[in-house]
Amino acid sequence: MVSLMCTLHTHRDDVNCCVFSGSLLATCSADKTICVFCAGDFSEMPFSPLSGHGYGVHCCCFSPCGRYLASCSTDATTLLWDMETGEIEAVLEHPGRSPVRVCAFSPDSSYLMSGGSDGSTALWDFTSRTLHKSGSVSDTSIVACSFTPCSQLFITGSSYGDLRLWDLDMNHLHAEKNAHDLGVSCCQFAPQMKKDGCVQFRLASCGQDSLLKIWIVSRVSSADVKMQLAHTLTAQSAPVLSCAYSADGQMLVSGSVDKTVTVYQANEGILLYTLNQHDRYVTACAFSPTGPIIATGSMDKSVNIWRVEDGASAHGKSPDESASVSSNEGSRFRAHSRLMVSQWSEEDVLSWLREEGLEAVMDAFRSNNMDGEELLSLTKETLSSDLHIESLGVRSKVMKKIEELKMSSVCNGTPDEYLCPITREIMRDPVIAADGYSYEREAIESWINTKNRTSPMTNLPLQTTLLTPNRTLKMAICRWTTNQ
Repeated sequence: MVSLMCTLHTHRDDVNCCVFSGSLLATCSADKTICVFCAGDFSEMPFSPLSGHGYGVHCCCFSPCGRYLASCSTDATTLLWDMETGEIEAVLEHPGRSPVRVCAFSPDSSYLMSGGSDGSTALWDFTSRTLHKSGSVSDTSIVACSFTPCSQLFITGSSYGDLRLWDLDMNHLHAEKNAHDLGVSCCQFAPQMKKDGCVQFRLASCGQDSLLKIWIVSRVSSADVKMQLAHTLTAQSAPVLSCAYSADGQMLVSGSVDKTVTVYQANEGILLYTLNQHDRYVTACAFSPTGPIIATGSMDKSVNIWRVEDGASAHGKSPDESASVSSNEGSRFRAHSRLMVSQWSEEDVLSWLREEGLEAVMDAFRSNNMDGEELLSLTKETLSSDLHIESLGVRSKVMKKIEELKMSSVCNGTPDEYLCPITREIMRDPVIAADGYSYEREAIESWINTKNRTSPMTNLPLQTTLLTPNRTLKMAICRWTTNQ
């Protein structure tokens, strides 16, 4: 379930962005300020609020180590703040003096990207605080950006609805035209990447078309990048203004003009929760990197802090409704969770149909003695010809549930994300390293001590040896192993 922990009322105008570091939460507002809170008890820091911008602050982001905070504003600057003192450490003036709408750090801390309302992009060398490269897209505003986990590419989203991929030399690698009709509002790469013949990333984007989309971005070569749409999520009824992945990439949250916050299981795009506590548009959302905590900001001038409890997977439920609903993994396969689907008996299949609300077809399945192996081989055609299910809508619903069943961990063995990349064993104490990957704590500590602090996955230097507990992944592994 999801519970509302507290509500922060520190801003005097719309909240535009909220972001976590390992120990802090920062929020920025049209009231020209940035508020900074302790992520432990959400008490405001002594140096908060931060005042240095001449106009409203559109976006803020922490450096990966959490030492610095960047904020950008209509005043055409991106300010760097020292989070130990609250003082301004540097002022970066955007090329062309255009209002700056968005900013983002690369995961390796080498670069800071900022995007302007005139379509300009600036890539700053963070170490020297100097401009590395600049570029532009004509006749549009840059309103969203995100770096890939490897820090070698970044994506920008525009008010025209395009998503564009760039390398660090500002070479334009790919354009996904009309990714969102009427404009992109936010985009974010998942923290992990996958190697399967080529390097793959997951990207979430949302926009004025009221859609949240999940893309697979594949880098075939240095100059060949492809994007494929994996899921289109339609749970919200108005423009979706913000989206964010959890630190383990397993959950995805979004905020909308319809005043709702939605939480999804990210890989399959399954709706877990719909939260309804804000009084106006939800403009910002963020996951804590150290625990199952979500922050959401709104035009109602408030920031809500939510806790995602263990077992949270009730489809489309509000916090109150979900209290009596078991987790998706626990309830969907309650009677047969210890079996592979192909091993299900006829009674197991009938039990599954009942749990999925498919009682209308149970007689057809019963009369044909359908077991698990036969269930997995069904098609729309055989549902009609062999089981004589005439309704197209019912056939479509049955096939959708079967496809969800095929994707579930029950029939796929141990999910790969539950295995440590070093030991290839199920993790007991997963932690997130500086490269964005999760490892078994003992294994990555041993690796760091003997492998010159390089990433086991990318071979690039680890910028820090700090390891962050991945509690969300640990809970997911515990739920999965309990059901085996």
